[in-house]
Amino acid sequence: MVIDQRFEWDDEKAASNFLKHGITFNEAVLGFSDAFAIERIDDRRNYGEERINILAMCRGIIIHVTYSEYSGRVRIVSARKAEKHEQDHYYRENSA
Repeated sequence: MVIDQRFEWDDEKAASNFLKHGITFNEAVLGFSDAFAIERIDDRRNYGEERINILAMCRGIIIHVTYSEYSGRVRIVSARKAEKHEQDHYYRENSA
């Protein structure tokens, strides 16, 4: 599915993600508007592509979104509520 010219994802993956994590990819898109979002390269393993993780505020909760970029478009891979240590990191980074 394509929300606008910038974001896309696989509909089956989005449905599976919602069932598992309770976060829609439409909600994940909102996180990209957070001026205080924190991004980092996900280098935990070789995914065959560069993946980026973002911690961002969305509707009052901090979410963790993994995405890749292709031809200037953002392909969302997964989205979930941030874990406690990730939330702490978000607040620490944005409290200075």
